[in-house]
Amino acid sequence: MIQDFFPKTSAKLMAELAASQNDAGPVRIDNVSRRGILGGMGALVLALSLSDRAKADEGQTEEQKAKKFGADGMPNGWRDDPKVFVAIAKDGTVTVTNHRSEMGQGVRTSIAFTVADELEADWSKVKVVQAWGEETHFGNQDTDGSRSLRHFFQHFRHAGAAARLMLIQAAAKQWGVPASEVKAEGHVLTHAKSGRTLGYGDVAEAAAALPVPARESVQLKKPDAFRYIGKGKIGLIDNRDITTGQAIYALDVKLDGMLYAVVARPAVYGGKVVSFDDTEAKKVPGVVKIVKIEGGEIPSEFMPLGGIAVIAKNTWAAMKGREALKVTWDDGPNAGYDTDAFRKELEAAARKPGKVVRVAGDVDAAMKTAKAKFEAEYFVPHLAQAPMEPPAAVARIKDGACEIWACTQGPQAAHDRVVKRLNLPADKVRVNVTLLGGGFGRKSKPDYVVEAALCSQAVDGQPVKLVWTREDDIQHSYYHTISVERIEAGVDDKGMPVAWLHRSVAPTIGSIFAPDPKHELPFELGMGLVNNPLALKNLRFENPEASAHTRIGWFRSVSNIPHAFAIQSFVAELAHAAGRDPKDYLLELIGPARKIDPTEIGDVWNYGEDPKRYPVDTGRLRRVIETVADGAKWGRKLEKGRGLGIAGHYSFVTYTAVAAEVEVDDKGQVKVHAIDIAVDCGPQVNPERVRSQMEGAVVMGMGLALTSKITFKNGRAEQANYDGYEVLRIDAAPKVVRVHLVPSNDYNAPLGGVGEPGVPPVAPAIANAVFAATGRRVRELPLRDQLSS
Repeated sequence: MIQDFFPKTSAKLMAELAASQNDAGPVRIDNVSRRGILGGMGALVLALSLSDRAKADEGQTEEQKAKKFGADGMPNGWRDDPKVFVAIAKDGTVTVTNHRSEMGQGVRTSIAFTVADELEADWSKVKVVQAWGEETHFGNQDTDGSRSLRHFFQHFRHAGAAARLMLIQAAAKQWGVPASEVKAEGHVLTHAKSGRTLGYGDVAEAAAALPVPARESVQLKKPDAFRYIGKGKIGLIDNRDITTGQAIYALDVKLDGMLYAVVARPAVYGGKVVSFDDTEAKKVPGVVKIVKIEGGEIPSEFMPLGGIAVIAKNTWAAMKGREALKVTWDDGPNAGYDTDAFRKELEAAARKPGKVVRVAGDVDAAMKTAKAKFEAEYFVPHLAQAPMEPPAAVARIKDGACEIWACTQGPQAAHDRVVKRLNLPADKVRVNVTLLGGGFGRKSKPDYVVEAALCSQAVDGQPVKLVWTREDDIQHSYYHTISVERIEAGVDDKGMPVAWLHRSVAPTIGSIFAPDPKHELPFELGMGLVNNPLALKNLRFENPEASAHTRIGWFRSVSNIPHAFAIQSFVAELAHAAGRDPKDYLLELIGPARKIDPTEIGDVWNYGEDPKRYPVDTGRLRRVIETVADGAKWGRKLEKGRGLGIAGHYSFVTYTAVAAEVEVDDKGQVKVHAIDIAVDCGPQVNPERVRSQMEGAVVMGMGLALTSKITFKNGRAEQANYDGYEVLRIDAAPKVVRVHLVPSNDYNAPLGGVGEPGVPPVAPAIANAVFAATGRRVRELPLRDQLSS
C-alpha cells in the first residue's frame, strides 16, 4: 500500500500542520496517515460493500446503464465506505475523512456533519482528517464544477447510517436483545426496556467485527430528525484557525532542511529558453542551484511552461537570483498576441455564419417577416482567477518516493502528472492536500506541483518549496477565455422575438489538451448557450472558429459568464425597445413553467447529470427572478442617477437571479448600493454556506462587472498585480446584500451546485441597472472603462 513508502513522521507533520478548532466545541482537523486512522487509534472502522454499487443499476435501461451520470460518470466514481471515511476510537472520538479540497466553501464541515448526523454523533466528539490524493481509495477528488455535495451527499449519509446500524447491532449482541430495541442517539446507545446504555467507543471494536449490512437494509434518517443537515447552525471547522492566522496553507508548510524556489518562465505562451547566463545569479547569497525546467510545448495541458528555476535557502534569495538571470527567449508562435487586434478578429467571425450547434424552426424566414430587427455584440475580456494565495507546493524525494504538500483542487491530477514527469511508479508518489487560500479553478491545474517535484529532484530529493509570486500567478495563469457574443432578433408588432440568432466566439479550454480545436466543446456550449430555455419557436445558435493564443482554463462559472452577460443584457435591451418592464418581459420570454429535457435543446452535457433527474425547470428559474424582484421592491421610484437591473440564469443545475440597485455619478463612477440574489439549488445541506457562497459570488461578480480584465500585447499579459488586475475593493462592496434561499425539504431530491451559479447573473444585472440609471447601454466588461471614458 502507498503509506508503506512514507515515513511515520509524515502523519505527525500533517497533524501539526492542520490542527484546527471549531467555534462550537472541540472539533478539530488533523491530517494523518491512513495507517494512523486504521491502526494507531484503536479505531472501529466500518465499511459498505462496493459491490453494492451494482444495485444502483437495477431498473435502468441498457442505454442508461451504458451512460453514467453524476458521480458515477466521474473518473474513479464514488465511495461510501466507512472503512475509508469513518473511524471511531475507544474514547468515542469519531474521525471523518474529507476527500475534497477545502478552499473556503466549507466542504470539510459539510461532509463531516452529514456523516455525523446520520451516525447520530455528538458534534463535539467529531474531528476531521484531510485525505491525500488517491482516487482509487477515496473516489473522485476533483474539487470543481460545484460537485462535492451534489455527488457525495447521499453517499456520506449512507456511510454514517451504516455505521450507526453496526453500532446498534453490536450493542444488541452484547446485551442479548433484538437490534430493533436498541436506539442510537447523541453518541449513546440505549436499551429502553432495561435502561442500559453504552457509549459509541464501548462497542467500537465489536461493531467492527460484524458483517457490513446490506445497503438496502440501511435506513436513512427522516429530515425532521436531522440534527445538523439543513440547519445552518454549524460554523466552519477551520474558522478559528483561519481567522487567527493559525491555519496551514501550502505557503505555510515547513520541512527540515527545506529550500525555496521560484521560476523564470517564458512571458509568452509557447516560448522557450534559447540560452541563459546565471553567473550573476549564482553570486546572490543563499542561492543553491539553478536548473532549467523543460516545457513550452503546445498544447501544454497541466505541465509546466518551462524556464529557469532558482533554488535557494530562502524565498528572497531565490527571487533576487531570478532577477539576476540573463535569459534569451524564443517567444514562439504567440509572440504577436494582441487582445485589441484579436477582439476585431472575434467580432469579424461573429458577423459571419458559424458552426450550427442548435437550431429550432426557421430563423431566416422569421427574420424576413419580423416587424423590426435588433442586434448587439457583447465582449468579455480574459480574466485571471487571482486567488489570494498564489500557487505553491512543497516536494521531497526520499528512498525513491516523492511526497508533496500542495494547495490543489485536483490531488489525483497532481499525482498523475508528477508520476509522468518524474517517471516514478504510481505508488511512489503521494500528494497531501493543505487548505487552499482560494482556487476558482486555477488550482485544478497542477503545473506548479510538477515544478516543485522537479526542483526537489534537482537537489537530490531535498525538500523544496516552490513559490509563485502574485506577478507569476497573474502573468502565467490559465485564463478565462476572451469572447464576443453576437445576438440578433426579429420582433413582432408587440416587440416580442419571433427569431433569435446567437453566435458565440471564444477560444476553448480544449486548446490546452489538443492542437487548437477552434470550436468550443460541448460542456462550454452547455453553459447557458444551447440550453437557453427561452420559449421561442425560431432559434439558432452558432459557434464560429476562434484560435487560442494563451492558456485557457476553468474560472469560477466558466462560459456561463459571457453567455449570461449577453443574453440577459440583450433581453433588457429588447424590453426597453418594446416599452416593457424588463422583469415582466424576461418572464414572458422564459414562458410558462415547464420541464425541458436538456438533450432536446442541444445540450448533450447537462453538467454531467442525468437529464431525466435534472431537467431545465423554467418554473424554478421564474421563481428566483420573482423572488429577487420582490426583495428589491421592483418597480419603486428611484432618485435621479439610480437604477434597478435584473437578470436570471441556470448553471450547474441550479437557478439563480440577481437584482441590483446602482448609482452612477456625473463622472461615470458606479456605486452598487444593494444586491438581492436568490438561489434554488434544491436541498440545502448547509444553508449557512449556501448563503456565504452567494455573498462571495456577488463580490466576485461585481469585480468582473466593474474592474477586472487581462489584456495582452506582444504575447505578454499587461497586468502583473492587483494594481493592474483589480479585484473588487472592500469599499466598493454593497452595504446591503440580501440572499434569498428558495427552500426545498426533500433531501432525496437531486442537489444542485452552489459554488459557481451565483456569479453569472451579477454582471448583467448591474449593466441593466446602469442603463436604467443613465440610459447608457454598456456591452463590454468591465463597465467602468466605458462609463468613465
